[in-house]
Amino acid sequence: MTTQKIALITGGSRGIGKDIALNLAQKGVDILFTYHRNKTEADATVASIQSLGRKAVALQLNSADTSSFEAFFQQVSTALTETFGADRFDFLINNAGTSLTGSVAATSEAQFDEMMNIHLKGVYFLTQKALNHMHDGGRIVNISSAVSRQTFPGVSAYAVMKGAVDVYTRYLALELGSRRISANVVAPGAIFGGGAMTDSPETREFVKGITALGRVGLPDDIGGVVAFLCSEDAKWVNGQRIEVTGGVGL
Repeated sequence: MTTQKIALITGGSRGIGKDIALNLAQKGVDILFTYHRNKTEADATVASIQSLGRKAVALQLNSADTSSFEAFFQQVSTALTETFGADRFDFLINNAGTSLTGSVAATSEAQFDEMMNIHLKGVYFLTQKALNHMHDGGRIVNISSAVSRQTFPGVSAYAVMKGAVDVYTRYLALELGSRRISANVVAPGAIFGGGAMTDSPETREFVKGITALGRVGLPDDIGGVVAFLCSEDAKWVNGQRIEVTGGVGL
């Protein structure tokens, strides 16, 4: 089997996930990524990765549906064998997600459950199943959010789940140490352009006003940080939360 490095990225067809995929591809990593609904967008991302000289496969996945994970990893195994000539992958990037805006008083139980299934339960159990398909010495990077450290009105349910992912990551780092698998969190601030962030001139001005570097975040502010954590330069970074916000709330 090949020794070529391979990454599995959830939600890799657009926004932050796409930028992560392209950054890793530029560093010589082959890419297996998931998309939720938009196959046309996913196919375009596959083509972009291939244009960088790397192999790529896109698989459909609803990351909130844990009952689909067994069948999904059967597809992963097939793709690893048939496309990459491999039996395992090296890097797991838990990026897929969406946002929710609503006060504590207005958030419904159904909305809360949706956030939990996407951002916490899905991440927990997808990672659990992924461990059987990962090389020892691999890397896990979970995408969290600045709102797990700082509080803003209207994002409590989303923030609670991201805070739980921060804690989960530390436990992964501890329990997977015997396999030399590191686990870290990247916590972006508000990212505009192809992601889940509500995009309006008013929102952009607000974010610029609270950011030390004086601009909003873009997907290409995040991908390089994730690629670093998957590189040999980050071999001794483990169990850490790296906030990538341009200096929000300093």
